[in-house]
Amino acid sequence: MIRELVQKTRSFRGFDSSYKVTESQLRDFVDCARLTASSMNIQPLKYYLAFSDEDVKTVLSLSKWAAALKDMHLPHPGKEPTAFIVICQDLSISPNTGTFQKDVGIVAQTILLAASEQGLGGCCIGNFNKDKVKEALSLPQNVEVQLILAVGRPDEKIVLVEAKKEGSTAYYRDENDVHYVPKRALEQVLLN
Repeated sequence: MIRELVQKTRSFRGFDSSYKVTESQLRDFVDCARLTASSMNIQPLKYYLAFSDEDVKTVLSLSKWAAALKDMHLPHPGKEPTAFIVICQDLSISPNTGTFQKDVGIVAQTILLAASEQGLGGCCIGNFNKDKVKEALSLPQNVEVQLILAVGRPDEKIVLVEAKKEGSTAYYRDENDVHYVPKRALEQVLLN
């Protein structure tokens, strides 16, 4: 079951904007993520739940998507997510942000797996201005934004394909807007 969940947990950039993700769903995802491992069990991560139309519009306007698709602006109009989870680090708990990048990855994947289990999907967004997001959402002074997760009901087709042995792993789209994600073969990632 975990393998199937991982396979369907993709980086979606197109959503059914008529489906509104609720605060309760977002709280449930964070509640699941807070149970995961944390470096030295410090647990410095905090979360801002953006589900109001105003917050969603704000976060969307401050984030950039799909850098590998330089000639395309995603999400397409009408395909925007209806919620975001802004993952922050509380610097008063620990000012060392480098140590906790692993934690950010662990909670982000946990949240996306939990969303996928409920028929939702998301996308990790790292291309944004931390200070502008912090200011726009009126986040406390002692937190630093680390990662933004888009959340919604997926409305696009994503196909995993095997990467060529020496080829690119850059994702791409075809003329029908199908999103392809090359993955290295098992033999290419094992060292023994």
